[in-house]
Amino acid sequence: MRALPTRPATLAGMKRLSRDDPRAKYIATETAVDADALAAHVAGKHRWVLATQRRDGRPQLSLVSGGMLADGRLAISSYPSRAKTANARRHGDVSVLVMGAEFNDAWVQIDGDAQVLDTAGDDTTAALDAFVEYYRSISGEHPDWDEYRQAMVDQGKSIILVTPTRWGPVSTGGFPPELFDD
Repeated sequence: MRALPTRPATLAGMKRLSRDDPRAKYIATETAVDADALAAHVAGKHRWVLATQRRDGRPQLSLVSGGMLADGRLAISSYPSRAKTANARRHGDVSVLVMGAEFNDAWVQIDGDAQVLDTAGDDTTAALDAFVEYYRSISGEHPDWDEYRQAMVDQGKSIILVTPTRWGPVSTGGFPPELFDD
């Protein structure tokens, strides 16, 4: 195993670029947000990466579709047999990366406590209620809620609910701002 090269701690001594430089439109940003601004940012964004912890402690990353519920929890549809579901059930500390439609859109990491509800078992009513909220958060009203609920039961679905405990700033990637003239 070889060591990775270290980065300079600052950009001191580097030539600064003009704000007219074409790269200036790709300056990295970080915007701290409160819970309301977080909800506004997450609204309409359903492409997520869920990070759970495997039995050996290493991360399990899963591409998922998700929605933020009215109470601020994040909801992710799954099945009991999926690794993400088993991991979240065993170790509830999870992280969710919420991305925009494009790769370089703004994103935010949300850490939280996961709860898994199953449509089969003692959690059926709570799980189905959460599935209704999940569907609404992504697609609005369903033409037949009874049919939808039955489909979730027939498929033996699980829903992972994440209560946010902290989140990072809403960020965009790009060049460090200090690389450019003020």
